Amino acid sequence: MFLFLLLAMVVVVAAVTLAVVGGGRSAVLQDVAPELLTDPLPVSRPVGRADVEALRLPVAPRGYRMTDVDDALSRLGAELAERDARIAELEAALAGAQATRTGRPELLKEGQEPRPWQPPQETGGPAGEQSAPDEEPGR
Repeated sequence: MFLFLLLAMVVVVAAVTLAVVGGGRSAVLQDVAPELLTDPLPVSRPVGRADVEALRLPVAPRGYRMTDVDDALSRLGAELAERDARIAELEAALAGAQATRTGRPELLKEGQEPRPWQPPQETGGPAGEQSAPDEEPGR
């Protein structure tokens, strides 16, 4: 009886193995093409927040596909570098305009980094009069 049960178990295990592996005509586990990035970042316009939030990278057997991640990161890095350059250009133009407007060209010297824009100091009083600085106590 033991030999019969052992033989039956071997036959069942072999049949299941052949069915799963695809022996014969059944193909349970088929080879499929790897998942590809279907919605890459837009090329025709700058990348926005919604584009980054909508980006879904395809999953590979051991995490994400490296080429897709590298492409997305290089594109985002290029966008950030371009925006940083544009911000620096606009800050330099603003500093130049402020120096010209105030008649103080020493605000923008050769080789000096432009200062970031700061809002003007608010004036106190009802008619826009300058308020006197608070005196220190004890004087």
